[in-house]
Amino acid sequence: MEHKTKPQAKHMGRKIGRMREMLGIKQDVVADKLGVSQQTVSKIEQSENVDDSMLGKIADVLGISPEAIKNFNEEATINFIQNNYEGAATTNHGPVNGQNYNCTFSPIDKWAEAIEENKKLYEELLKSEREKVAMLQKLLEERK
Repeated sequence: MEHKTKPQAKHMGRKIGRMREMLGIKQDVVADKLGVSQQTVSKIEQSENVDDSMLGKIADVLGISPEAIKNFNEEATINFIQNNYEGAATTNHGPVNGQNYNCTFSPIDKWAEAIEENKKLYEELLKSEREKVAMLQKLLEERK
């Protein structure tokens, strides 16, 4: 006996909600840009089907294409993130766009250099101000 599984329904509202969350956009922001209430956006995200015109408007607000929402697969996205980014803090995944971003200087040393440079500039400024004061005092004494 052949067993056919029912294809998983494309719950467009859930896809919209997950994409919105991944982009860090709140429902009230989407609602404001669409000119609807936050409750309306919530209902859209709970709906299994969303008409194409509304999907297009929401996609514009999110800054993505309607196809990106339609083709969104949460499981595939999670797998992609895990395979490509998990442990990125401890693992060197090689060059990004052909470039390595290895720090070749000590930020603390650079900070200390900047402080020393600021001290030198301050001393020069102070010296200049002292010279101006001395010149003004000399002019005042000459006028007396």
